[in-house]
Amino acid sequence: MGTETVKSTTHHPPPTIRILGIDPGIAATGWGVIDKAGEKLRLVEHGAIITSAGDAHHERLFHIYCQLLEVIDALKPDAAAVEELFGGVNIKTALSVGQARGVAVLACAGRGLAPHDYTPLRIKQAVAGYGRAGKGQVQQMVKALLGLARAPEPDHAADALAVAICHAHSAHPSAIVAARDRAVSGRRKDLAFPA
Repeated sequence: MGTETVKSTTHHPPPTIRILGIDPGIAATGWGVIDKAGEKLRLVEHGAIITSAGDAHHERLFHIYCQLLEVIDALKPDAAAVEELFGGVNIKTALSVGQARGVAVLACAGRGLAPHDYTPLRIKQAVAGYGRAGKGQVQQMVKALLGLARAPEPDHAADALAVAICHAHSAHPSAIVAARDRAVSGRRKDLAFPA
């Protein structure tokens, strides 16, 4: 009588990847964190960092920086994505948004994250399937993709969640896992950044 070999069919669930999306701005910087497990997306938390127009410019930037560090330290994302500066804005606005974006990238780097850049066109295509989708359409798609009862608010936070969703759809899971492992092993504790 022969023996049969029984193959194990144990199914391992896909790893859960936590992604931080950032929509930079000097008056308001939106942030959103989602978890991705296989094809499933789940909202973790979202919000916006608001600065006062009455404060000095450098103080506003420092506030954004410190608040983003708090978000990263509290929620421990594995990957980060930041919206790129879009065309069609005046130079003064572009400079302010560019500085806020630089601060966001610096905060990520200070915690071992290498943020990915996505254009507004790419983000809208990934979320709404249409590169010229309006803010309302993007918010409704973010709501649908994350299975929320209502669209996330404020709109800067919804935009940040769209950035995170874009990265979830664009980056290969193994690349995100590799980035997470590098971030965990390479946290730069020697830098004089606020804890």
